[in-house]
Amino acid sequence: MGSRPDLFDGHGRRIGDLRVSVTDRCNFRCQYCMPADGLPWLEREEILTFEEIERLVRLVSEMGVSDVRLTGGEPLVRRDFPDLVARLAGIEAIEDLSLTTNGYLLERHAEELVAAGIRRVNVSIDSLQRDRFFELTRRDSLDQVLRGLETIGAYSQVRPVKINAVAIKGFTEAEIAGFCRLARLTDYQVRFIEYMPLDADRGWSPDQVLGGEEIRRMIEAIHPLEELSREPSATARVFRFTDGGGEIGFVSPVTEPFCAGCNRIRLTAEGRLRTCLFSIGETDLRGPLRDGASDDELERIIREAVWRKELKHRVNETGFTQPPRPMSAIGG
Repeated sequence: MGSRPDLFDGHGRRIGDLRVSVTDRCNFRCQYCMPADGLPWLEREEILTFEEIERLVRLVSEMGVSDVRLTGGEPLVRRDFPDLVARLAGIEAIEDLSLTTNGYLLERHAEELVAAGIRRVNVSIDSLQRDRFFELTRRDSLDQVLRGLETIGAYSQVRPVKINAVAIKGFTEAEIAGFCRLARLTDYQVRFIEYMPLDADRGWSPDQVLGGEEIRRMIEAIHPLEELSREPSATARVFRFTDGGGEIGFVSPVTEPFCAGCNRIRLTAEGRLRTCLFSIGETDLRGPLRDGASDDELERIIREAVWRKELKHRVNETGFTQPPRPMSAIGG
């Protein structure tokens, strides 16, 4: 319980999870996210400083937010990123401080990140085959990413380590057997995440979505699965192989939306509050922050924005509008 009243939206959902994007920059150019030649980056002065991020995280932690995930772009390209981790790990009310990364710089920074206080890591890997990894990410970096995964996985205090694979019809089917082998040989939890309409090229269409249920049926044809219990706000349905050989998760926002239990809000790299991954509108916090707003004033702005949090994302409804930002500029 924080020192301020808990944060609720207008639908009665208590907000406990904040995703913080620390940069819009990325060293990959994944096809489902970014154009081949990249995007115009924010200027340095537009991005929240570590002090500003710490202040906002501390403030929402006083309103009951206990889980913070650091994302990007690619968070590890942000200079001195472990310093931010240490700042946030020092906030008493934050119980779960985690990281989503493409893994490219993980081998280099793993020791610093663990020392700073990271305790859970998700690594995005969409293919375990070098040529297909290059096809999707436009970077020949699979070996380096796998070394990073192994390096962070060697720290027993970082658990769970999850692998996020975006599931795209016509591509991911050929990867399923390899990911199952990886899940069964290690204690990494492999999660298949449905392809969402958040690509900068705006090429997404519903027929490109390889649904979680479809993948599960493919896996169960080879390896029987049993579902594990989960929290109401969990994004993934998690299964274990019935012979005890590892875990597979399915994050299915398109075919099985989990909006009813959503307890998440997002802070973009330049300090805008988003109440849904697919929000069209945002609330500026950087402006008031830099204009000298008190914590009480910032609290009022945050509460008013969160009260208007969307009931659901409407991806499957007629007239759905893709948000103007791509995923790299929102934060994973």
